[in-house]
Amino acid sequence: MNHIIYITMFLLSKTFALAQKIPEDFGYRHIKMKYLDDPVDIIVISKPGEEKIAKPIFLFCQGSLPQPVVKYDETGLYGTLPFDETPFLDDFHIVIIGKPFIPIISNVNKLGKNYMFLKDKEKEIPPKGYIDRNYLDYYVFRNNSILKQLFKERWVKTNQLLVAGHSEGSTVAVKMASLNKKITQLIYSGGNPYGRITSILEKRRSDEKGTIPQGQNVVEHWKKVVANPSQIQYDGGDTFKATYSFSLPQRDNLMHLKIPVLITYGTEDWSVAYNDLFQIEAIQQHKRNITFNSYVGLEHNYFPKNDKGEIIEEEYNWDKVASDWLEWLKS
Repeated sequence: MNHIIYITMFLLSKTFALAQKIPEDFGYRHIKMKYLDDPVDIIVISKPGEEKIAKPIFLFCQGSLPQPVVKYDETGLYGTLPFDETPFLDDFHIVIIGKPFIPIISNVNKLGKNYMFLKDKEKEIPPKGYIDRNYLDYYVFRNNSILKQLFKERWVKTNQLLVAGHSEGSTVAVKMASLNKKITQLIYSGGNPYGRITSILEKRRSDEKGTIPQGQNVVEHWKKVVANPSQIQYDGGDTFKATYSFSLPQRDNLMHLKIPVLITYGTEDWSVAYNDLFQIEAIQQHKRNITFNSYVGLEHNYFPKNDKGEIIEEEYNWDKVASDWLEWLKS
């Protein structure tokens, strides 16, 4: 009987193990490094057969939320990047650095809302290790440290380094570029040069109906954040530390960069007014190294909206945006 139980358990564990995927199953390289004492998981996407050919790095900084980089289900791989990366692979190895203490790969059936990896799904609370490290400077200094380590690899050309970020990732990318002189081009997508809190306030103002002071509620919350900028709560929402750090304006860092910069955003994004303002200021400062691409009628993730303000998810524009990125790089 014991032998039967053992064999059954072995077969079950074997079946379970076979069901687990690793990044290599999807043609990716998974590299493990360290930042301080923290483990860091890295995904590298290369053109098939050219993994060992020396090329520059294209680092893509993820947006917000504790999501694994690689997500899949029984039907196959979900989009690792929001755009088709194939056109970039002739010239670059694409690198994505995982979120701290979040698995680099996961079946989506194990994830919570918005594909988040959660310690407590009911309360939507991520792991403590992630919460403690989810603030701007951690990502900036960690990413620059990882790039320094990657520059020692033979498959990395060091004469060019492209860094792009979308949404929260844009803030990470621009501050990285302000500190890392190895970065040669920056793509700043869906960001807000004046900080996260202004986007939150703009969104709440647009939601105001009647006499409900949603905008003023954001202002009152911001007062508490500023009074306690290092506070970390474990309630599932953004910590004061995260809100404060990502709300620090990156306007000056952007304006002082001398490298080529591409800024892209939708005109239906909450941050559109701040990007437009920055464009006016950049023109006034004769900043010829900064290019602006605005996408009329598209929201934060480059989707259009219908007459009711609802997102039309069937009309996907990320590949068009990425194509414009590539055209800018070639120019």
